[in-house]
Amino acid sequence: MNHSIAIPALIAFFITLILGPGLIKFLHRLKFGQFIREEGPESHLKKSGTPTMGGILFLLGILAGSAFYIPRYPRIIPVLFVTLGFGLIGFLDDYIKVVMKRNLGLTPAQKMLGQILITAIFAFYMVNYSGLGSDVILPFSGGKMLHLGILYVPVLFFVVLGTVNGANFTDGLDGLASSVTTLIAVFFTVIAMIAGTGVHPVICAVIGALLGFLCFNTHPAKVFMGDTGSLALGGFVVSTAYMLQIPLFLPIVAFIYFVEVLSVIIQVTYYKKTKKRIFKMAPIHHHFELSGWPETKVVSIFSIVTAVLCLIGMLAY
Repeated sequence: MNHSIAIPALIAFFITLILGPGLIKFLHRLKFGQFIREEGPESHLKKSGTPTMGGILFLLGILAGSAFYIPRYPRIIPVLFVTLGFGLIGFLDDYIKVVMKRNLGLTPAQKMLGQILITAIFAFYMVNYSGLGSDVILPFSGGKMLHLGILYVPVLFFVVLGTVNGANFTDGLDGLASSVTTLIAVFFTVIAMIAGTGVHPVICAVIGALLGFLCFNTHPAKVFMGDTGSLALGGFVVSTAYMLQIPLFLPIVAFIYFVEVLSVIIQVTYYKKTKKRIFKMAPIHHHFELSGWPETKVVSIFSIVTAVLCLIGMLAY
């Protein structure tokens, strides 16, 4: 059992670490530089030209770390499918933005269609092949199950799309999405070991790959993950939660994702109605930046909040 925890993490870490410098150079050569929105914080303008699409790097690490375990742990497959599926949508979005110089990437309709398709395939698998039924664990209930029945699929769509887009909004500061998601993955590892669900090799590969990626992604970042990375991480988090039957724990452990996406919804809705803003800027990490917090402080505080909430998540389990 120990080797199926340590080895995927170590393989993913070293693959990501070793491939990193070469891939960053390659992205530089192809001029895969990040466009920085003019309406974003002024301090971010200096990041313009930093290579993006770095999510490819940790996705290679995750694949290398977990592929070897697929025959013994077939439940890795749906998690990999959703992670790579959303990663592919993000890759197309980044590619159009960066290579074809269309600043907005995929249209919202194209992006949503892709996301709905991946979610529908995952929902079909969960209902027909996962053997988990439509039961999910209730937090703080001592392991009691909530039977969702006919609501299972609509709830799954809502939770998947909400989580994936929350992860996408969280990726706006150096190392933020990587740090928060690493902590969520550590929580998942503990739960997977307690429950004995057989998805732990892919979770550990994600931890290793993200630790390797953070060597290049902490402030000042040498590479950004882009939508390739952030959508993939959202896909990983939500598919793992479903495989562990703990989607109701996501508002606790992935609280930062939800705060990020909620801050955008609140800001846009309020602005449309009143032409005034609640936050200095949305997503909310920019609000703290514009309130005078250094980028590194925002990342540290959001990570600490996630770590504490993951401990609360363990109590809830």
